[in-house]
Amino acid sequence: MKWLARSWVILAVIVFWELVSRQLGNKDYPPPTTIVARMYELWFSGPAARLFLTDDAIANILPSLGRMFSGWILAALIGVLLGVFLGRSQVAADYVNALIEFGRAIPPPLLLPLFLVLFHAGLQTQLTAIVSGVIWPVLLNSMDGARTVDRTYTETATVFGLSRAQRLRRVVIPAASPKIFAGLRLSLSLALILMVISELFGGTDGIGYQMLIAQRSFDASGVWATIALLGTLGFIVNSLFVLAERRLLVWHRQATRTP
Repeated sequence: MKWLARSWVILAVIVFWELVSRQLGNKDYPPPTTIVARMYELWFSGPAARLFLTDDAIANILPSLGRMFSGWILAALIGVLLGVFLGRSQVAADYVNALIEFGRAIPPPLLLPLFLVLFHAGLQTQLTAIVSGVIWPVLLNSMDGARTVDRTYTETATVFGLSRAQRLRRVVIPAASPKIFAGLRLSLSLALILMVISELFGGTDGIGYQMLIAQRSFDASGVWATIALLGTLGFIVNSLFVLAERRLLVWHRQATRTP
C-alpha cells in the first residue's frame, strides 16, 4: 500500500506522456502504450515454455546480461582485493595513488577505440570496457573502507592473538563492507551503461546492438522500447542488489540504530 501511495507520481507522468504524445502525433515520440506494445512484440511474445521470451530476447538480452554481470563480477573481485590491500598498506597506496587518480579521470567510453585496436571487436573488448569503468567505485570505496576501520577493533584482534589473515577476514572486511557494498551498487549501474556502449561500438548482438539496428531502420518505437527495457533492467537489478545488501548487512543497520 505504501508503494502504491508513492507511485501516483509515476502514473501521473505516464498519463501525461500518453496524452501529450497522442496530441502531437509525432512518430519519433511514441506514447507509452505504443512502447510497451513494441517491447512485448520484440521480446516477450514467445512461448510459455521459454518464459515468453522471443528469439530476439534470447539472442540479445541474455548475452547482454551475461557480459554485464561477468564484467561486474570481475571488476568487483579485482577492486575489492586490491582496494583492501591498498587501504591497509599506506606505503603501497602512496606509490599507486597517482596512477589511480590518472586512471579514474579518463572517461571509459574514450578507451573503446583503443580496446578495439588491441583486441578487435568481440567479447574481450566488451569485457575490458566494462571492467575499466566499473572497477573505480569498487576500488576507491574498498580502499576508504579498509583505511578507516577503527583501530580499536584491530588492536583488540591483535590482543586476542588473531593472525593477519584472521584479522583481515574477521575484522577488516566486515567493518569495511558497508562502504564496499556502496561501491558495488554504484558500479552495477555503470556496468549496465558500459555494456550498452560497448555493444554500440563493437558488438554483433546484445541490447545496445539491437538499439543501433532500430535506429538505422528508423524504428523510433523500437529505440524507445530498448531504452525502456534498459531502465526496467536497471531498476530490477538495483532492487535485487538492495535486497541482498539489506540481508547481508542487517547487523550494520542494527548497530547504527543502537543508541
